[in-house]
Amino acid sequence: MGEVGARAENPRPKSTSLFLQIVEHLDGTISRPIVPISPPSSDPSNTQSQTLSKDLPLNPIHGTSLRLYCPNHPPSHKLPIIIFFHGGGFVAFNASTVFYHEECEQMAAELPAIVVSLDYRLAPEHRLPAAYDDAVEALSWVWDQAKGGGDPWIINHGDFSRCYLMGSSSGGNMAYYAGIRAMDLDLHPIVLAGVILNQPYLGGEKRTSSEMASEEDPVLPLRANETMWRLALPKGADRDHEFCNVVKAVAGRRIRLPRCLILGFDGDPLIDRQREFASVLKEGGVNVVARVGGEGFHAAELFVPAKAAALIGELREFISNGFDADAA
Repeated sequence: MGEVGARAENPRPKSTSLFLQIVEHLDGTISRPIVPISPPSSDPSNTQSQTLSKDLPLNPIHGTSLRLYCPNHPPSHKLPIIIFFHGGGFVAFNASTVFYHEECEQMAAELPAIVVSLDYRLAPEHRLPAAYDDAVEALSWVWDQAKGGGDPWIINHGDFSRCYLMGSSSGGNMAYYAGIRAMDLDLHPIVLAGVILNQPYLGGEKRTSSEMASEEDPVLPLRANETMWRLALPKGADRDHEFCNVVKAVAGRRIRLPRCLILGFDGDPLIDRQREFASVLKEGGVNVVARVGGEGFHAAELFVPAKAAALIGELREFISNGFDADAA
């Protein structure tokens, strides 16, 4: 199968982004970048592993699943539950992709926490809102566990009064929309204590200054960014659709969301949108903790150990402060 004409003719820019390895074919299918995957590790006798993990089916009809993470030697007290959505522009990667697997292992071990990582349907085979539907289904799975008779890791070690939706990049976009939908659900006995948006993937037809400067961004170059939105959005939609241009969709409105942490770096092509998004959520009445700025780039925590450690620190502070407020 050949590449779509215009895309095959243009020379590749200097960026080495994995997303530039996405190839579109004439029949509408795509080839995705090949990246290493990690199997789950559920052997507690493996003293070298700080974390146990296992895969569980979610919706066999949709082919979705969950990868559950638990500290190998969990403390006696109950742990927060993080429902995690990986990045990849809605079109690439999965829960077993090595860098997202390692990120979830680190969160489970160092926060510590129970992490429920969703392997959701990808575009263009399943365009938005399919990923949002899968995200809400993952939250519903946790709700089902809380009603009794669920998986022993989450039943024995998870604190259902401290559940968090978290996503990175496109997963951050998913966490936002799953949080919005969750406000209309009766989730008792679980409590959605917060939403964590790590460098959320946002867009719009009019390019921002940070996007215009991203032609050769090493992670999210402009060409790849706009290609992924075209593949992910409903057919016929442009980047001002509400799934992409969230700011335009909700500006001036009252927004119902739990306490929200928004993270971003100055070197991220999306930083202008993330700053505006944080402001719009605050104006809409959301309790927002915004950490947008500072040195770094899109998905830096996946490749730079110091950024991964800093992310763990931000998460620990956000979760701890929320717990202290509830206790007071």
